[in-house]
Amino acid sequence: MGCTISQILFMEVILKAAEGSASPANLGDRCSMPPLKAFMDDTTVICSKEDETRLMLTCLNILMSWCRMEFKPKKSRSLSIRKGKVEEATTFTVAEQQIPTVSQEPVKSLGRWYDSTMKDTRRGAETLELASESLLAINKCGLQGKFKIWYLQFILIPKLLWPLLVCDICSTTGEAIEDKINK
Repeated sequence: MGCTISQILFMEVILKAAEGSASPANLGDRCSMPPLKAFMDDTTVICSKEDETRLMLTCLNILMSWCRMEFKPKKSRSLSIRKGKVEEATTFTVAEQQIPTVSQEPVKSLGRWYDSTMKDTRRGAETLELASESLLAINKCGLQGKFKIWYLQFILIPKLLWPLLVCDICSTTGEAIEDKINK
């Protein structure tokens, strides 16, 4: 085992070296964002132009190869948005391998799924279905009533609250979940 913080510091040096290869992403209304965002060993490249994104990926790949490290493109996802719509045709490569798009393989981050629709309409139905299935499972288990209530309060409700917090789910779905719990 090594120092737990050394990897973070090491990645920070690589990211700082690559950051100069692209300008900050223009978000409109004189608002911009740095081209690289990182948390632990996860890195997000945000660029306004396709060629800047390709240059950033090439620069990161070169720096990683110098360090005898490599990216795993199959674990990565790309998303290209032009004029507010997801563009399917734009693909990116790193280490001579294509990065899958979110249309090809959706990705889950912090409990939220990202796909090509960029909408949360299915998430509401999935959360309602999860509530129904979980309530049936609680009802069928052989526990006493007070333990069923404990499970509902401390396990199921927090599990249902997270999608309601991070996804844009309509209030009628939340009310339907509440009605199921109250029965």
